[in-house]
Amino acid sequence: MKNIFNITLLALSIIVIAACDNDFEELNTSKTGAISLDPGLVLNNAIIATSPNSGQLNWELAIVQQMTTPNTGVLEGGNFNRTNPTSSLANWRDYYRNVIRYTIDVIANTVDDPEQSNLLNKARIIQAHAFMIITDTYGNIPYDEGGKGYIDQNFFPAYDTQDYVYDRILDELKSAADALDANKASNTDVLYDGDIAKWKKLGYSLLLRAGMRLSKVNPSLAQSTVSTAFASGLILDNQDNAIIRHDGNYVNNTANVLNATEAANFYLAEPFVDALQATNDPRLEAIAVRYVGANSGPEQVPEAGTNDPANQYGLPMGSTDTEADILGQSLPGGGIRYAFSQLDRNRVAKRTSPMFFVTAAQTNLLLAEASSRGWISGGSVQEYFEEGIRQHMNQMAIFDPASEVAAADREAYIDSRVGLLAGNALEQINYEYWIASFLIGQEAWANLRRSGYPELENNPFPGRTVDFITRLVYPQDEYVVNNENVSQAVQAQGPDELDTRVWWDAP
Repeated sequence: MKNIFNITLLALSIIVIAACDNDFEELNTSKTGAISLDPGLVLNNAIIATSPNSGQLNWELAIVQQMTTPNTGVLEGGNFNRTNPTSSLANWRDYYRNVIRYTIDVIANTVDDPEQSNLLNKARIIQAHAFMIITDTYGNIPYDEGGKGYIDQNFFPAYDTQDYVYDRILDELKSAADALDANKASNTDVLYDGDIAKWKKLGYSLLLRAGMRLSKVNPSLAQSTVSTAFASGLILDNQDNAIIRHDGNYVNNTANVLNATEAANFYLAEPFVDALQATNDPRLEAIAVRYVGANSGPEQVPEAGTNDPANQYGLPMGSTDTEADILGQSLPGGGIRYAFSQLDRNRVAKRTSPMFFVTAAQTNLLLAEASSRGWISGGSVQEYFEEGIRQHMNQMAIFDPASEVAAADREAYIDSRVGLLAGNALEQINYEYWIASFLIGQEAWANLRRSGYPELENNPFPGRTVDFITRLVYPQDEYVVNNENVSQAVQAQGPDELDTRVWWDAP
């Protein structure tokens, strides 16, 4: 009897399974979930993800001595010239996981569709820029196989040398910008609303930037690249700037941190404030605030705030909490560390503030240098130099009307600077590039390494491991999951340390 029952139960089970199998595919197919995404929307995700992450507060902005923090622990990095694996992976993580991932998806889904060629080439430009940031940060990186785990299941990508990566970046930027066609359809995008002329200027402006990166290591290639970019049309006016616009849903990453847990922890660095004061630069008033007499974060209130450039005091580099508290007591009006100058969170560092990544100011200043080297004809060093400063000062009003630089102040500053060009063009141009790249930390750091200007004093922190940071170390996860390839990259490039130079950063 028991055997008959078991046989019957088994038969019923087979019938049920067979019945379920007949509709298995239909039952397991979502009726509401997306099975594909519009490549245009994916590109917008890539553009938004291009906005520099808050890691620039720990690293790039501190390395170039524009902002710093006295805090140790998770905020350690460029403020003390010491390795902090927790935060030094930010560019690797964010650009591979987001920008590279999204652009690879767009490229894979549009490469065989001539009707979407403009969308394809926009993605190529955004991707080339992301790869430039990653390689400038770490040196040798996965390029040919980078990010391919998302479409090819290649989870152990080989690394490519930086000279190879730059050759590919140059090719991608030129060919993508050349291929953009205003006579073809162009999707609406969050960067330029589909304006192909502006996209072409972005591609060629990035080509100019990439070409200038090679000025020390390969001057002939740098010159030919710069000449090509110059002849093709560039971002020379703020109306063409590459800006990531933010709102309540997509907030400015850096500003979000400065308005939340770290509001009272980051300060304008003394070398930056001193430099702006020494030249009577009106941009200091546009970006800075000091809460006079503040003894805590809650005391940093508007009533105590001043934007007076003469009353700004940057925090000395390498200062710990204890040292900063002692130094703060000697400031006019008293207080402790909280009384040092900060980036104004009510004007320039609002959560909805725009984030720039390629600007007319930067492009004009690069052309000033190219002109001084004799690499381009048309326009003079002084004309490009003046316009670079002018465009950046005009850019201040884009952050907030209260940060607008008065025209008279702007022109007075320009008049005071142009006379310094004779015999010191490279120094003066790249000093201004340092200022024009404020809050674009990745580019400020890259150009400082390339040009050597401004000449900054070594971080004085006694426990620093290097005098100047020339690259960031690879993420520790790479040694766990991709050890063979990252180890080969280190062997080819040099020790995985903060003062190993990347390829284009020749001594």
